[in-house]
Amino acid sequence: MGKWKRILMLAVLFLFVSIFAVACSGNDEGEGDTEEPASAEEDTDDGGEEATGEPQSGGTITGAMDTAPAGVFNPIFYEEAYEANILDFTHEGLLSQDKELVFGPNLAKDWEINDDNTEITLNLEEGVKWHDGEEFTADDVVFTYKSIASPGYIEAGGVRTEYVEKLVGYEAFNSGETDEFEGVVAEDDYTVTFKFEEPNVTILKDVAFSIIPEHIFADVPIEEMPSHPATLNAGEVIGTGPFKFTEMLEREQYILEKHADYWEGEPYLDQIVWRIVDQSVILGLLENGEIDFISDPNGVPAADFEDVDGMEHVEVIEQTDFGYQLMGFKMNHRTDADVESGTIDPANWKVNEDVGEKLVRQAMAYAIDRQAIVDNLLHGHGSVINAPIAQQFWAYDEEATTAYEYNPEKAAELLDEAGYVDTNDDGFRETPDGEEWIVNINYPTGNALREQSAPILAQFLEEAGIKIDLRQPKEMTAYVEELTNDNTDWDIYLLGWSLGSGDPDPSGLWRSVDPYNYGRWNNEESDQLIADALTPPDAFEQSFREEKYSEWQGLFSDELPALLLYAQNKIYGHNKRLNGIDPMPYGFINDPHLWWVSE
Repeated sequence: MGKWKRILMLAVLFLFVSIFAVACSGNDEGEGDTEEPASAEEDTDDGGEEATGEPQSGGTITGAMDTAPAGVFNPIFYEEAYEANILDFTHEGLLSQDKELVFGPNLAKDWEINDDNTEITLNLEEGVKWHDGEEFTADDVVFTYKSIASPGYIEAGGVRTEYVEKLVGYEAFNSGETDEFEGVVAEDDYTVTFKFEEPNVTILKDVAFSIIPEHIFADVPIEEMPSHPATLNAGEVIGTGPFKFTEMLEREQYILEKHADYWEGEPYLDQIVWRIVDQSVILGLLENGEIDFISDPNGVPAADFEDVDGMEHVEVIEQTDFGYQLMGFKMNHRTDADVESGTIDPANWKVNEDVGEKLVRQAMAYAIDRQAIVDNLLHGHGSVINAPIAQQFWAYDEEATTAYEYNPEKAAELLDEAGYVDTNDDGFRETPDGEEWIVNINYPTGNALREQSAPILAQFLEEAGIKIDLRQPKEMTAYVEELTNDNTDWDIYLLGWSLGSGDPDPSGLWRSVDPYNYGRWNNEESDQLIADALTPPDAFEQSFREEKYSEWQGLFSDELPALLLYAQNKIYGHNKRLNGIDPMPYGFINDPHLWWVSE
């Protein structure tokens, strides 16, 4: 422990010295949940001047991202948090959530749910205008959900079928048996009804998805929608949100201009600019006023908290995040044929012998000192967690899990039990068949904390006698493509998840058939527990759902399809000239039409 602590500290020191040598301030980053604080903390240092009085109209603010959006600006197809930084300003759903995660009105002003929770009828706001001046109606809602339910949606890269799978007629429509989709019906221009096959426990979450315009995409085949100009191009992306996406210099700058006809009132700001800048210079830009805020997905680096907190003109906000960083195991691989066709069929998967054994995965968990990573890389602004459900949810149950505290002796014991022993005295263990055992680690660029973690994880595992091939990191877009296809030899992947706030339901990430189940964990008991937690009538009792999710978290922790590395506090920083900032538990962007600047 002491030896490795010293190695870790030297590695961190070297990395940060290298960063500081490039610019006046360093930058590391991460996404994740945290153990403290349980609610938002704010530092409102009086060293700077905050505006008082009435909001003022006009002005431009600039935010910084260290990684460029991949370029898919369509709510039903985007995948990255960087793209969400655009879409959160441009598109809206029928419902929103408050700080207690309770659903409330948005594009739908009110609603009525029938007695058995199989139907919900929503009354829409009237007079809402799309960015091109067309009127928003119930037909847009029907079109959005029909698109997600369409045959070919998954093959085109869509991953949000959880919002439509429970709707009446989904299977028949998705399979092509019928051209009619019964699940969502426009009663009139401003009334829409969702119909579910069974009583729906998550009915409000399922109707809250962001809406896309029918008049733009009506004649576009679903397979062409991801490459359509209205998905890709600034000036052609159309939403109902308070800002329009009007210009971009790809991978350099993205410009949003106010939607003057916004239904909740004309935004105060004229323009919001996202700049893509190297991590090493972001804090310097915040300090000299060239940028106004650092927000999602990575926020202010934990290592630089004190420096930013000391900037008189900057306000720092620290709060628990909806997410975590993980070390995932490629338990199975898809076939070339399934990758080519876009099929996710567990029956066809091939077991990955390198990490397919549960005892091996558990041994790796014991071999890694995650607390040392939190203490030294996150500077204490985060925590070790073992349950893949956001801590803000009632369903989170750390006690149901195995802690996997750092224990090299336990790691060695489990590897011995699994038959992985060093037979030739070279310091590395061979497979049970006596073959050389090499485990590869793959990770993307764009997240400094994750990049710094990778060689540390490799060192921990090699100290346990596991020979590691630490591969060169890939740019995020290329990385996600290879991660998704997974017909390669990958063993371990590093990734961060920002979780949805609508419900603790882990569907979408951890069921066998979920596209985001990148490790291809195939476990019937897991799938059944997730289904049970959503199956009426019992699931209408929160205590029942708590019990099922507790069992599921225990199973996840035992099977260990991924080791949760750390959950980092979300730390935001913004210039005090920017007013109206009031982050939600799940994100920085909240009511941006009310943001304003004082000069």
